[in-house]
Amino acid sequence: MDPFVAFKNVQKQGWAHFAPLEAVTTPAAAKLVKFARVTAGQLVLDVCCGTGVVAVTAARKGAHVTGLDFTPELLARAHENSRIAKVTIDWQDGDVEDLPFPDNTFDVVLSQFGHIFAPRPDVASREMLRVLRPGGTIAFSTWPPELYLGRMFALVARYLPPPPPGVSPPWQWGDANTIRDRLGAAVGEIAFDRDTLRPPALSPQHVRELGERTAGPLVKMIELLSATDPARLELFRREYEAIASEYLEDNVLRHDYLLTRATKA
Repeated sequence: MDPFVAFKNVQKQGWAHFAPLEAVTTPAAAKLVKFARVTAGQLVLDVCCGTGVVAVTAARKGAHVTGLDFTPELLARAHENSRIAKVTIDWQDGDVEDLPFPDNTFDVVLSQFGHIFAPRPDVASREMLRVLRPGGTIAFSTWPPELYLGRMFALVARYLPPPPPGVSPPWQWGDANTIRDRLGAAVGEIAFDRDTLRPPALSPQHVRELGERTAGPLVKMIELLSATDPARLELFRREYEAIASEYLEDNVLRHDYLLTRATKA
């Protein structure tokens, strides 16, 4: 089997459990849609849409929205979210590395903490820009490597088997210079901003347990170490809780993130 196909299948299995975290990412969805300057009537693509919080937010502004993800369980929740919100969205099963749309289709392409998990950032970037019309806006939210979630994903990666050659870690998308390099000459104007999510959390142990049930790479790592190396699993859990404790104060966990907006040349 193509190693990237196998890698994505493992990702899909892990992210199937993400839905409970949509309450955490819902405020960031509004921030991203506003930062991208989405307006009524625009054709908008939400890439790696998950449970659809960005897509629904854009649709409620009057945009014509397509949401794409390759995890069936998350698309099912996205359908439910749009039904409850009474907005019409074209939900599609698909992969950011092979978008099923013609060139120059959308006015805006968005991704909230999603495209960063595509194994090949050059492929994902090329596809997102390919389907964006000239003069259109690409905007996304990412986790900086030096802050909480960037550090957490790097920690998880140390405990997982090495990925196939050519796979880039998701936290690289949180570095502004890396983003400039990846978008390159395909974009003109580029802007960055920062924001913070502050979900409630009772203890570092609560933070860890929630992550073990919901965060894709962490879900798969827990499955692996539970079956093969319980002692190593306990070591991981101590390290995870130590990181979480640095960002937990007054029962609030600080998640700082980076926003990027660029105009296709």
